[in-house]
Amino acid sequence: MGTKLFFGGLAWATTEAGLKEACEAYGPVTEVRIITDHATGRSRGFGFVTFETEEAAERAKGEMDGTILDGRTIKVDFPRERSGGGGGGGSRDRGGYGRDRRY
Repeated sequence: MGTKLFFGGLAWATTEAGLKEACEAYGPVTEVRIITDHATGRSRGFGFVTFETEEAAERAKGEMDGTILDGRTIKVDFPRERSGGGGGGGSRDRGGYGRDRRY
């Protein structure tokens, strides 16, 4: 499956050092990254941990998913591939402000 795991539902107070420490019980960790908001620098509540071996990642997933870390129940899974496309949504109505458009 791989050596990288997705961690969701992280508390705002969870640090990369704290997440690494929690994960090292399952095997050597090579990288920890908590995703932050570019504007505020605050955690977005999820991150990724890469283990040295697939076995360690499997154990961590099996034993940590649904447990509590820093007061929050976390979701642990193998990351899914991102779908292409990207780009934001936006309004379908490109008209003026406050106008009631009826089609």
